[in-house]
Parts: sequence; structure tokens; C-alpha cells
Amino acid sequence: MRSWLAKKIIDRLFARLRAGDYRPLLRLYARDVRFVFPGDNSWSGEFQGKEAVAQWLHRLTSVRLQNFADEVIVGGPPWNMSIAMRGHDHVKAPDGRMVYQNRYVLWGRVAWGRIGEYEVYEDTGKVKALDDYLADGGTAHRGAAQPAR
Repeated sequence: MRSWLAKKIIDRLFARLRAGDYRPLLRLYARDVRFVFPGDNSWSGEFQGKEAVAQWLHRLTSVRLQNFADEVIVGGPPWNMSIAMRGHDHVKAPDGRMVYQNRYVLWGRVAWGRIGEYEVYEDTGKVKALDDYLADGGTAHRGAAQPAR
């Protein structure tokens, strides 16, 4: 039941994210959230704190990345829940051509409804190819911009 409810909540948050609004998702983060995106690309790193994650999410929405949760599993008590999610994402060029597709797995910890930490794992070679597309005249900027207030 909790996994079903978590999936419904995430689907709503991701719909807003796909529309370019990351603020509803950001409200669920703990002030000292820790986010890890492994790899050797411009998206990778360890991001500590809500502001750092906000900048990363702003960049994600600026490239119009479309993110979908396929399956969500949660477990544990409300003060120490684990969450695992399998999903897919993509970016289309303005002409509709698919320029990036990937699958991911996310693992995280949630306490009392606040996301405290999470890591995302996906094919980093494909993420590097997205970097190359953006650097070679893709429609979005390459650097992490400041989030809109």
C-alpha cells in the first residue's frame, strides 16, 4: 500500500518536473539533503544541501528532460524509510528527434516525509553523449544555472 501511494505522489511530482517546475519536489527535501549522481560527466557529483540540489534540478528542467518512474518500492518505519525506484528518462530536440534516452535506478532514505539522501544510477555513457549534444549546439545550456525564485 505504501509503495502504491509513494508511486502516485512521485508521478504527480514528476509531471510537474516534466512541465519545468521542480519546486514541489524540492519542498520534500531535507535542508541537509545529500544527492549523489555517479559518473564522469557534467551532471555527476555529490550535492549537499537543498540549494545545491535545486541548482541541479533547475538544470534538469532547463534541458527539458522528461523523467518517468516505472516502479517504486518503499519500506521501513516513517522515521527511517528506504525508497527504491526504477524509471526512464529522455530528451527530445525541438524538431521532435530523440537525442537522449536512459534508464535509471534510484535508492534513497526518507524520514517523516523528507528526503534525506539519495543516489541515482544510470548509463553514464549515455549521459556523456547528452553532454556532447548540449555542447555541440543543443538547445539547452551546459552549465548549472541558478534556480528561478
